[in-house]
Amino acid sequence: MPLELSAVNRLNVIMTSAIKMGTIVYPAVIVHGLADAKAALAPGLPVTLLSAPGAAQFAGCLWWREIVVAARAGCPNTRATDVLDCADAAGMAMGALRSGVFRLVLWPEAPGWDGVAAIAERQGGFVLPKAPAALDLAQRNAIRRLHAWLQDSQGGSG
Repeated sequence: MPLELSAVNRLNVIMTSAIKMGTIVYPAVIVHGLADAKAALAPGLPVTLLSAPGAAQFAGCLWWREIVVAARAGCPNTRATDVLDCADAAGMAMGALRSGVFRLVLWPEAPGWDGVAAIAERQGGFVLPKAPAALDLAQRNAIRRLHAWLQDSQGGSG
């Protein structure tokens, strides 16, 4: 019986986090560093700064936090949110939560997903089971498409 209850609880947490995808109300833009983050904020349109897939594993949560802080300092009036992609690294997600990064992507099959999601929720954040649709600024000519992406995506997640 406890195994079934655990499965039900896990499903409820995953469904709650899937609903959180709706909280990504600004178009998402994948940024790979400070220059990308500044470029994403420069048009002055609402945006979700999304790290590269699995960035928590190769760059770390403190790197992400500092990029977001520095980029926002240059465009303080631009409405923005940020999401760190942890892929399947639950340990990195926990580290992110401890360092003040509360909006994460963590694959549902990651060990400890339930705990990470619960802690993020208590801290006012969320854990998404997958990254939202996004414009990747590493793609060729992405910067030229940025303004249109931000304008055309204003009603949803991209």
